[in-house]
Amino acid sequence: MDSNSQRPEEKKRSEGVPAPDGPANLIDTDYVIGQDNLTASPMGFNIDLHGKVFTISSLVIVLFVVLTLALQDQVAPVYDVVFSYLTTNLAWFFIFAANIFVLLCLFLIVSPFGKVRIGGAEAKPDFTYMGWFSMLFAAGMGIGLMFFGVNEPLAHFGTSFDGSNWAPLGGATGELEGDAAGSAALGMAATIFHWGLHPWAIYAVVALSLALFAFNKGLPLSMRSVFYPLLGERVWGWPGHIIDILAVFATLFGLATSLGLGATQAAAGLSYLFGAPEGDVTMILLIVGITIIAIASILAGVEKGVQLLSKINIAMAAGLLFFVIAVGPTLLIATGFFDNLLNYVVNLPALSNPFGREDANFSQGWTAFYWAWWISWSPYVGMFIARVSRGRTVREFLVAVLLVPSLVSVLWMTTFGGTAIDQYLSQGIEAVRDAGVDLQLFIMLEQLPLSNITSFIAIVLVIVFFVTSSDSGSLVIDSITAGGKVDAPKPQRVFWAIIEGSIAIALLLGGGLTALQTMSVSTGFPFTIILLVACYAIIKGLMSEPKTA
Repeated sequence: MDSNSQRPEEKKRSEGVPAPDGPANLIDTDYVIGQDNLTASPMGFNIDLHGKVFTISSLVIVLFVVLTLALQDQVAPVYDVVFSYLTTNLAWFFIFAANIFVLLCLFLIVSPFGKVRIGGAEAKPDFTYMGWFSMLFAAGMGIGLMFFGVNEPLAHFGTSFDGSNWAPLGGATGELEGDAAGSAALGMAATIFHWGLHPWAIYAVVALSLALFAFNKGLPLSMRSVFYPLLGERVWGWPGHIIDILAVFATLFGLATSLGLGATQAAAGLSYLFGAPEGDVTMILLIVGITIIAIASILAGVEKGVQLLSKINIAMAAGLLFFVIAVGPTLLIATGFFDNLLNYVVNLPALSNPFGREDANFSQGWTAFYWAWWISWSPYVGMFIARVSRGRTVREFLVAVLLVPSLVSVLWMTTFGGTAIDQYLSQGIEAVRDAGVDLQLFIMLEQLPLSNITSFIAIVLVIVFFVTSSDSGSLVIDSITAGGKVDAPKPQRVFWAIIEGSIAIALLLGGGLTALQTMSVSTGFPFTIILLVACYAIIKGLMSEPKTA
């Protein structure tokens, strides 16, 4: 890696990526963003895409969708076998890797590298703290919090309380059987483990690596750029093509998992509230309708489309959260927030242990899937976070990305999960625990005032999260398949939005939730290896950067 002062010709090289402000060590390469792209205007539609990455990614994905839809009965058992094999045999690997990501982030926070500023030593933040925090949280969780906010705390509480072999930690040996308070505490700690530091550390590693090599080193905003310290100029050839293709696969299937979960929950809510017919037809119509809305948002542009929807979504989510706090067991939620945080910290070493686990069902069926899912999401979330974090120091960036969203997740899970557990224990409402995973949120809200209104808001939230995920995800995938350009033609983003919806439909029809989970784990495994290598690249890149005071 050569260190160079900023030169005008190098600024021009980084088309679509802002040049560093102040001292920064640009990487000396003759590569120009988009130089390997194919450009044309068939039927009046402009295209500007990386021929090899786009062609291989799109052909493989389309072939996958066609085969899954054509051979539904044959592929469903395959998904079951693959998911079981990967989570059973590789759970330790996912858990070990996620621990590495957390430790790296904590090390960077306290090390001198924390003084490095993203975008150059004199770069200024593009957004206020409030706007930045809102975007960080909206990007990272969304549909997942809506889907699992009630279900997961109840599930871990229930398995511990019943002495099931699916219980986390001590509950697996029956130590908490019949102990309501202990089971609730462990259930919340296990839930927060899946929504706290580890997933956000995964996002932080991807986001920091992308931001560093794009905004400080002048390379394209693409995963291949992160590997320049290891591969040098070869990163623009087939090694880099493979990295970007894997990033496309991981992002698409990670998004498809979230969109599939969102569709099942929205369909269940519509059936519960309005008597809409349940089944595949309703979910397919939802996915098609929401994809059309996402396309409209794409055509409206980022400013008028996804940004407006994101602001509306955050406001609605905050309103629903504080409503449940106000009319639910307020004191229990307030005290539970701190109790759950403490229980999380106490149980964190045991929950994050990758070896010799006695709770194999929990660590393999829950944790391994979650870590693979977050890793699949990470190119999408990481690129989004990178784009909105220019001007922050590494320390500021990591503290914000790790701690602020994690605390919000703790509050969310304490509020929704804690309220549901209280309804079961204190009010004897068994339906809230016995309902299907996609209905538990609505059963919990039914016990509170204005349930029809809040349930409708919850459905709208899921749908809008669906739209913003599809829109933003299309932007990220299009950037990767356009050779790192951030201003590629809109028809390409429309294409990827349609592909995302098609994958979600194909997976739901071809194997339901198991198929969705299987593809997240399958694409998450090779991408985990990429992220472990990226950890080294981050250190290598930070070593040459000037540090702020």
